[in-house]
Amino acid sequence: MATSPPHPSYPSGPADGAPLVGPGTAGSVRHAHWWERAWVRYGALSTLLAISGLVILALVREETGTEGFLVGLGLAVLPVPLLIAAFRWLDRVEPGPWRNLLFCFAWGACAAALIAIVANSFATRWIATATADPSSADTLGATVIAPVVEESAKAAAVLLVFLFRRRDFTGIVDGVVIAGVTATGFAFTENILYLGTAFGTDQLTGGTGIASVTAATFFVRIVMSPFAHPLFTVLSGIGFGIAALSAERRPLRRVVFPLGGLLLAMGMHAMWNGSSAFGEYGFFAVYAAFMVPIFGLLTWLVIWTRQRELRTVRAELPAYAVAGWLTPAEPYALGSMRARRIARQYARRHVGKAAAREVARYEAYATSLAFLRHRARRGRAGPDFAVREGELLGELWRRRDVARPALDHAARITAPPVPVTAPPWPVYGVYGYGPQPTPYPAYNPYRS
Repeated sequence: MATSPPHPSYPSGPADGAPLVGPGTAGSVRHAHWWERAWVRYGALSTLLAISGLVILALVREETGTEGFLVGLGLAVLPVPLLIAAFRWLDRVEPGPWRNLLFCFAWGACAAALIAIVANSFATRWIATATADPSSADTLGATVIAPVVEESAKAAAVLLVFLFRRRDFTGIVDGVVIAGVTATGFAFTENILYLGTAFGTDQLTGGTGIASVTAATFFVRIVMSPFAHPLFTVLSGIGFGIAALSAERRPLRRVVFPLGGLLLAMGMHAMWNGSSAFGEYGFFAVYAAFMVPIFGLLTWLVIWTRQRELRTVRAELPAYAVAGWLTPAEPYALGSMRARRIARQYARRHVGKAAAREVARYEAYATSLAFLRHRARRGRAGPDFAVREGELLGELWRRRDVARPALDHAARITAPPVPVTAPPWPVYGVYGYGPQPTPYPAYNPYRS
């Protein structure tokens, strides 16, 4: 078995040039209390979500009836796979673990929805009793109470991942994905309630077809605005993402940006809920003038951020290629989504699906390694930099025999053409150093 290369030198940040000391090298080891153990926290969180799910199920079924609940469930589930796939696509550069997305969706669908139903109902009844004006209470509840309660409840999931899954929360894209999936779960439960209630109304009034309340509700909530709740909460996620990019020594930024994003989410939610007060066409005016442009702007921001992440991969990984952990062509291939896809397809075609999955894991670990080094260069790496770097390099080294041939193939396929006039120094692919590569050998994932 080949011996692994040495680690590259620690990247000096703007404010410090000394390597960080890994945990356990000095000082005493503190034993975790029982409430700090992972299985205790997992168990408590799973119990909380399960209880919330059962309660929200009972409340929605009581409100809509069994038949209305089933109709609402069948219609509300339609946009969920599309939204989840869209957020997962945005997260392809450094895919987060599915357990985080599952937690976020469950939190939005169960815990956040339960908090919203209970708090909104209590606040609206209290305002109606205090003012003796039920119609004003409903308007105030929709435009003021609901945005504050719902966005706070959804942002709680983003905060939990930010605090307890810090390794998986490294920037704006992670914040957008986590917030968007949470809001997708919340919208799913809310749509069941609205569509089930609309179906019950049609049962009483005899409405059918396109003219029914169910059809109108489906058109507004599922066809026209399935992204409404994700769009609101994504603003909170962007705030947390900017906080994740901030250095530990700037605690004010790590508080101000999440709060600012939350306030923006509440404001946009309030404007959306209050659009009916702008007249007969208020909804369409707000939709066209604000929702669509902001949706386009945020989509551009996320895609631009993703391209910036790919540039970070291409900039940081050559240090590991020089040290011998990667081949010279890999940083280029890993910094291109097209090359990554070609590498997975190549592995699947020549070895099988298991090899393609290993290449995908290799790509994810390499991206995490690049981001880790980038944070260290900017002075934002934690005290466990050396430990985490060693873990990621170990994962790459174990998969090198499967991933390297596929990535080298992808690099050759996607590399820019060589200039007609060769430079006066030897070049290698796109990096400009070393000899030209020899002809590609036969693909063999088991070579030594």
